[in-house]
Amino acid sequence: MAEAEITIEKLSYGGAGFGRLEGKACFVPFTAPGDRVRIGLVKEKRSFVEGELLELCDPSPLRVAAPCPVFGRCGGCDWQFLPYAEQLAQKGAIFSETLQRIGRVPSEAVLPVLPSPNEYGYRSRIQLKLAHLKERSILGFFQAGSHRVVDASCGCQIADPLLNRMADQFRALLLRLPKVRALSQIDLSIGADDQGIAVVHLEPGAAGALKEAFSARRAELPSVSGLFLRSGAKARVEKVFGIESLAYRVPAGFLPGSPELVLRFGRGGFSQVNYPQNLELIAAVHRFARLSGTERVLDLYCGNGNISLPLATYAASVLGVEGYAPSIEDARANAAANGIANARFEVGDVARVVGRLATEGERFDLVVLDPPRSGAEAAGEIARLAPWRIVYVSCDPPTLARDLALLAENGYRVAASQPVDMFPQTYHLESVTLLERL
Repeated sequence: MAEAEITIEKLSYGGAGFGRLEGKACFVPFTAPGDRVRIGLVKEKRSFVEGELLELCDPSPLRVAAPCPVFGRCGGCDWQFLPYAEQLAQKGAIFSETLQRIGRVPSEAVLPVLPSPNEYGYRSRIQLKLAHLKERSILGFFQAGSHRVVDASCGCQIADPLLNRMADQFRALLLRLPKVRALSQIDLSIGADDQGIAVVHLEPGAAGALKEAFSARRAELPSVSGLFLRSGAKARVEKVFGIESLAYRVPAGFLPGSPELVLRFGRGGFSQVNYPQNLELIAAVHRFARLSGTERVLDLYCGNGNISLPLATYAASVLGVEGYAPSIEDARANAAANGIANARFEVGDVARVVGRLATEGERFDLVVLDPPRSGAEAAGEIARLAPWRIVYVSCDPPTLARDLALLAENGYRVAASQPVDMFPQTYHLESVTLLERL
């Protein structure tokens, strides 16, 4: 392996440090701005190089001790060696540069990153992987860039303590389970009320014996309020015991004059991983929406009504669209449980529904969208609905920037973009962007 020494200038999207090597961009994971490092070259292309950290020749003064014993091996965190203020500064710079370079968004439209109140212990869900060795099974997370499982018996520093208790209880039980080698993954989720659900992934044919074993040992999983077995396709989920959904709250008065909302989502449904920051996300959407009570609102990729229902108080009507049918069931149930009568929800492919609505001549004053990491297939079609404002919630700056450029071509401009740090200790970033019709 060829080796070289470089100085790291800044951090890049993806988490790696960035420097220059013989004029080429060089990316090195687990390095900090100001580090002088010796690296091994693992990939070289025409315009960039990827390196592996071999030695910290002159560590950056920014560096702090990472609290997690498996940091650097576990693939979950990128930046535990940086103080949180520096993480926020780097995230803001990366976000602004990405929107400028791909989406042609002026830097003055990008607001400072909203920090998370919790730097650690914030995650409300994790996916634990299982590896089966000759004498034991280990529960942990994939190593960065591989499918090798890192034992996380030390606990996950960014996970809520309840998730770590649930994981420890499963870990203690593994050796006494039949067909334990049929298990491949355990998904753990919690609500805001100290209840947790586990979904255990296993090979087809093992469900019968494991359902009986888990039922008999329910007392050994006191932190698990609901347990399900999943084998094969996502729809093939079998209940073992307990609750079927989790809840979180939007407090009364969090938005001006708003009632308290209790929002539930079923096992397998989507929820944001950082509940306090989810409230900041909702607040940013409400602030950008500037609703007066007369507007028709369309919420695309609406999930369980996380944004639709808080906005409904301030609008004439809300239509939520989502492709995952169980989430629409949750949204309808949440509307009924919270006494919200002006919100309705539709199951369907978002791009097709938007196309149909446009063809039918439907018009909306505001369109809100919160697509998956791959971005919005419907971005180009939204302009046909002629909304005055579009509020785009994103978890992926590059696909956001791509879609903003497309919307700009269709008559919209970015008025403001609010990054929200949903994921401390990682390079990931959530954001809320307001577009206005020209």
